[in-house]
Amino acid sequence: MPIDHLSLLKRLEKPARPVDVVIDTDTYNEIDDQYALSYLIKSDRRLKLQAIYAAPFFNHRSKSPQDGMEKSYQEILHILSLLERRDLEPCVYKGSARYLPSESEPVRSPAAEHLAKLAMNYTPERPLYAVAIGAITNVASALLINPEIRDRLVLIWLGGNAHHWPDNREFNLMQDVAAARVVFGCGMALVQLPCAGVVSSFTTSGPELEHWLRGKNELCDYLLDYTTSQALADGGISCWTRVIWDVTAVGWLMDGDFMQDRLEHSPIPEYDHRYAFDPTRHFIRYVYHINRDRLFESLFKTLAK
Repeated sequence: MPIDHLSLLKRLEKPARPVDVVIDTDTYNEIDDQYALSYLIKSDRRLKLQAIYAAPFFNHRSKSPQDGMEKSYQEILHILSLLERRDLEPCVYKGSARYLPSESEPVRSPAAEHLAKLAMNYTPERPLYAVAIGAITNVASALLINPEIRDRLVLIWLGGNAHHWPDNREFNLMQDVAAARVVFGCGMALVQLPCAGVVSSFTTSGPELEHWLRGKNELCDYLLDYTTSQALADGGISCWTRVIWDVTAVGWLMDGDFMQDRLEHSPIPEYDHRYAFDPTRHFIRYVYHINRDRLFESLFKTLAK
């Protein structure tokens, strides 16, 4: 399908009104997904949650991409319980059991099938927003299952490194490069939040979390204790800090001066974990700076409600 560049640029503008949102998350992989998911759910005046998709991941915390997805699915349900929002359980869908076998073959899953169908209820003028904070397999699969959703969907993805970074060995992207090439190459409205070189500045510390979260509610105590245990388990010293990456993807949709971005021609993720660039490609929106203090203030106040 040819790209309507004027319509694409309009979808790349930050929405001024409340919007319908889905979130695609490898929730068990790190602690930051739990913060992002909770921030989104508790921001329901601005973000109208339609579905939660469990994304695959494969590292020392899982036995396979499928195991990572299953563990993430269970962690999503745990967070809903802590939030006292078990009414949202029917909106949770299991995602891909493996990564894309090629750039033309989807991995069918309840999540991908649901997104491929749900997005058809929207239009280029009133799109569905997808916040993705893991490997992009589910979203790429939905696009391959039903290419018509390309112009009805805006993707906000925490994935890849900064365009000036010497390599692109970022966990979310490098797990499924084929899927990343699908979303960067199809002409969809995409907002990229790069990890190394941009979002890596979004860090917090133990004392800061103690001040803002301790004793506020069951969710806050869980996030604080889990973050502390993970920081120490990952080799943190007593004066540790932790990047809470995934919150920034939700933050882009929020009503606040939380980051700075610009239009860039869509990069090409290569299989050697570098970017290629072509000035004739369509535009994406590229976040290049996070207003760290303002976004953390919004996050902490929202979680403590």
